[in-house]
Amino acid sequence: MNGVLVVGSLNADLVVRTERFPSAGETVAGADLVVGPGGKGANQAVAAARLGGEVTMVGAVGADAHGALVRDAVAAAGVDVARVATRPDTATGTAVITVDAGADNTIVVSPGANRTLSAADLPPFDGVAVLTLSLEIPQATVLAAARAARAAGTTVLLNLSPFGPVPDGLLEVTDVLVVNEHEAALLGEHPVARTVVTHGAQGCVVDDAGVRTVVDALAVEPVDTTGSGDAFLAAVAVRLAAGDPLADAARHAVRVGAFAVTVVGAQLPAIGARERSSFGL
Repeated sequence: MNGVLVVGSLNADLVVRTERFPSAGETVAGADLVVGPGGKGANQAVAAARLGGEVTMVGAVGADAHGALVRDAVAAAGVDVARVATRPDTATGTAVITVDAGADNTIVVSPGANRTLSAADLPPFDGVAVLTLSLEIPQATVLAAARAARAAGTTVLLNLSPFGPVPDGLLEVTDVLVVNEHEAALLGEHPVARTVVTHGAQGCVVDDAGVRTVVDALAVEPVDTTGSGDAFLAAVAVRLAAGDPLADAARHAVRVGAFAVTVVGAQLPAIGARERSSFGL
């Protein structure tokens, strides 16, 4: 088994860049609105494919222009989108994103068709080495996918973002948990033996069944941090699917995440020879 299956969200990203975020009740000027493909699941699938993974995407979009935009972008990256359903009576999910001069962002998500994804949409897990999951789709679907993957011998890679209540039993069927430092603090103690805690520009900390590894970040000048966590998760998934130890997968993911913040947009672009050399990819 060497495939990566992403069960997750597909969104149209509506992005405005501005010098600073507005305070409550305040209006600030921004640059032109940019509409592009996004959604945590779609971002992960695109990044995994561009990192050399054999990737299948499971998700849902609306029968609208945003749905076509996102689905086409994922397919163009080399992802199998046969399992991306089109819901004729529901709008495609959208994310309203503001990016400030320091490359930080705020995001408000309207789930749209993502909330219709159910266990009935899941494919067989034959040939799937790693399943990636996050929390922009219904919790019941996340739990069903994790349980099905665990039963099939597929590694379950879970990202608890956007953070919220964790479905009962989900962590018990999670093989590898990826969270940022804030999510880790909110979660507290948990039963997952293999974890990666990201610390932004400081890198990450890996705990592989009690063996702790600190992975330092690369020093870069960030342009846009949107989607960098998704690129990180995708890199971990691809390397785990290839049989790498978790610490080695995290080292690779840190380099991918560093590259991701130097480009604009939520989805990892095609990686040229120069970038592969510069970032050790």
